[in-house]
Amino acid sequence: MPSLQALLLHNNLLYGQISPFLCNSLQYIDFSHNRLYGQIPPSVFKLEHLRALMLSSNYKLTGNISSVICELKFLEILDLSNNSFSGFIPQCLGNFSDGLLVLHLGGNNLHGNIPSIYSEGNDLRYLNFNGNQLKGVIPPSIINCVNLEFLDLGNNMIDDTFPSFLEMLPQLEVVILRSNKFHGSFKGPTVKDSFSKLQIFDLSNNSLSGPLPTEYFNNFKAMMSVDQDMDYMRPKNKNISTSYVYSVTLAWKGSEIEFSKIQIALATLDLSCNKFTGKIPESLGKLKSLIQLNLSHNSLIGYIQPSLGNLTNLESLDLSSNLLAGRIPQQLVDLTFLQVLNLSYNQLEGPIPVGKQFNTFEIGSYEGNLGLCGLPLQVKCNEGEGQQPPPSNFEKEDSMFEEGFGWKAVAMGYGCGFVFGVSIGYVVFRARKPAWFVKMVEASAHQYGKRLRRKNAPARNGGRRH
Repeated sequence: MPSLQALLLHNNLLYGQISPFLCNSLQYIDFSHNRLYGQIPPSVFKLEHLRALMLSSNYKLTGNISSVICELKFLEILDLSNNSFSGFIPQCLGNFSDGLLVLHLGGNNLHGNIPSIYSEGNDLRYLNFNGNQLKGVIPPSIINCVNLEFLDLGNNMIDDTFPSFLEMLPQLEVVILRSNKFHGSFKGPTVKDSFSKLQIFDLSNNSLSGPLPTEYFNNFKAMMSVDQDMDYMRPKNKNISTSYVYSVTLAWKGSEIEFSKIQIALATLDLSCNKFTGKIPESLGKLKSLIQLNLSHNSLIGYIQPSLGNLTNLESLDLSSNLLAGRIPQQLVDLTFLQVLNLSYNQLEGPIPVGKQFNTFEIGSYEGNLGLCGLPLQVKCNEGEGQQPPPSNFEKEDSMFEEGFGWKAVAMGYGCGFVFGVSIGYVVFRARKPAWFVKMVEASAHQYGKRLRRKNAPARNGGRRH
């Protein structure tokens, strides 16, 4: 078939090795989701018009990825994910000056470093190396990928601080760095509207520390508006975009889930299993398109922000294994889509809210909080405690502190007033006689003496005293 341009055999039960290609006219090859094994035949790298090579999810395709693949100058999609390829990632894959849109090598046995050179003017939209054994750092030259929409480097052994230079990529919608060795704290944004299109942000299972990146949260504009678009994420502004959709694997409602297609409306924030400290910022309540929020297994203090009740699209909320105290806000009852709630192993107290979704959660959502009472726990609340009580002393103190009038400010005021009063009194009494004070005392003494004399005088009637 010398004129064949597209050979699409995906999602079948094909078994065996890939046969050599004798036809040089092929532009699209899709053998994904089959049972193929062995190596990629060298004849594939001689298909000079090839635009898409998709061999994902065969699981037993093996061998190294040859650097000869970089000679395919028209290649737009390279998806070899979920196989058994080994060796290094060819450094030349970052040097495609134009054309390559999708580079998906996730789910293999690749090792070494991430390609360090990304040329200016490249058109890369989707970069996925998840689930390999890559080490080193994220190369700063990745900022040359100005059209990058999707970055997934999760489940590797990358040892680096948070790559703040990613904020210079204006089109980023997905950033997944989970299960690596990222450490240190956030420095804060240096670019206006950084991460403004971000919808999936997953930094879980690392060693990041310091306070939560509140300043970044304020820039997450795409998470602040609810998008009803039911279409799927795919490369934009290209003819080939109709045939390839983005995929991702996420920790979703307590399970590892592969999304073979990502809806545009999907929004999730996962910062769990790190070393974050400080309080939950009120600004999280602005991210109204969030479907999943996971801040579990950190060292967060303070109370649960009532503003989280504004996240009306939320289906999963996990704040477990922190140091959170105070009451569970009644506002969370308004989260009518909430399917998964985990507040376990904190220092929460008081009655558990009732109504709507809160009537469906089981004991596991609250265990490890010795101060909680009410259903579904067996600990009954005291009489009158079933109603939502006023804020605890902890919450009052925290609120006053945030408004700038905390106990420290009061103590400073009393201290300054005391010192000022003593100083003025000393100066007055030292410098001159305080005449007004003496007259007041003398007048009071004179009146008191007259009353005392009348009281002790003999009575005219019968000699009795008043």
